[in-house]
Parts: sequence; structure tokens; C-alpha cells
Amino acid sequence: MNIYHITYSPETKIACLHFWGCSLDCRGCLLKKELCDCHLEETKRSVLDPAKKNALTPQRFLSLDDTQRILLKLEIKETVLMGAEAALDPELPPLTKFLHDSFGSHNVLLTNGFVIPDLEDIDEVVFSLKAYTDQLHRDYTGKGNENALGNFVRYCHSGVKLRTESVLIPGYIDCAEIDKISGFIGEHDSRIPYRIDAFIPFGDNPWRRPTLQEMENAVNVARKNLAQVTCLTGNETLKYEVLTVV
Repeated sequence: MNIYHITYSPETKIACLHFWGCSLDCRGCLLKKELCDCHLEETKRSVLDPAKKNALTPQRFLSLDDTQRILLKLEIKETVLMGAEAALDPELPPLTKFLHDSFGSHNVLLTNGFVIPDLEDIDEVVFSLKAYTDQLHRDYTGKGNENALGNFVRYCHSGVKLRTESVLIPGYIDCAEIDKISGFIGEHDSRIPYRIDAFIPFGDNPWRRPTLQEMENAVNVARKNLAQVTCLTGNETLKYEVLTVV
């Protein structure tokens, strides 16, 4: 498998499985700065440290058997399958079936939507919409977004529970683009929850972090199109302990 990192919250009984490999090359991807879960205290400090150098690649990967053996030591209510891009892993379907069969886990897939995996044992999808404008999407990710937008519509009709998210980057993926993204979502189902995340500066990227007012403005813009809009500014305090398993 492509799993290189697992974290777990004893209080919520949520396991997060981190997969390597992606179909996009997003300029603002935090994995280019930090490989490990950003909810870990030491990792959160690292992510917010402007002096932190770029991350390296994982040094090892877990097999399906390794992953199952490790997870059986935990009590799991929910599993988050996150990236880079978990949907690319050919062993994702047997893993999600194992999670359902062994724990009755609520399985949540975080995805950029370029690939739709077998959804039989996926309970919820969080779809990251990078940009609605194709040229902007190409500049940010290296690829056009026609495939992602088409797959978003397919997810809307799949019956799986669906949430969405985007990153706000001032002067780049800004309020005008958030309006387009949320408008596109709303055309298909205005009840789909949408979360806007603040960009965290790193590396050679020329963009700054959005202000609280800019975050509020983006939320207000999206609420014209959608019923449920929230945001993460990056200053939130974690409400529960997260531990490294692997």
C-alpha cells in the first residue's frame, strides 16, 4: 500500500491513514513542507514555522497486512483516508472493507476528485475543489479541472455523503474564485457543506496568509450560494489529543 503514516485520537476513536502519491502537484500543498499529521502538536508548530524547510519523501510504506495488524490494536469508530491521494491506491477497497467488517468504521475519503475509487465501503467523501477557473486550476495544480468537475457531479449522484473544501489564497484563489467554486457546488446541491481553509505560507510561494477579515468575507460570499459554510483560520485549538501510531 501507499500508507506511510497513521495517527489516532483515543478520545474520538478516529484513525487517520496518510497515503503517498497524488495526481496533482499543488503549489500550496502542505505535504511539501511537512509529511506528518498537522494535528500533532510538534507538526503544527512545524507547519506554522516560516523557517521550516521543505519535507522529504516517506522512508517506508506499510503493506495491507501491516496496516490491518496495526489497526486491530485500536478501537476505531471513524477512519479518515487522506493524502496526498488515497483514491489512487489499488488496495484501498480491501482496506475499507476490512475497516467496515472489523470495526463498523465510518470511512471518510479526502480526495481531489480526479479518480473515483470503489465506493462500496466509503461512507463519506470530502472533495477538495482547488479552483473553478480552468486556467487558475492549471497554474496551481499543473492540470486542468474538467475531469474533477465532472467527477464532482458524479459524486453528487452517487448516494455517498459529500462535503467540500477549498483553500483561500489572497490575490490568487480569492473571494471571486470562492464565489465561482461555491456557485458551482450550489448549482448541484446547495445543502452540501463547504469549508474554506486559510493558506499557510511556505517555500517559494509568493502568497501571504489571509487575514481574519478576508476569511470572513470569503465565508459570506460562499453563503450566498450554499447553506452550510465554515472556515479554518489555522489558529484553532485542537479539542482532543492526537497520537502517532506509525
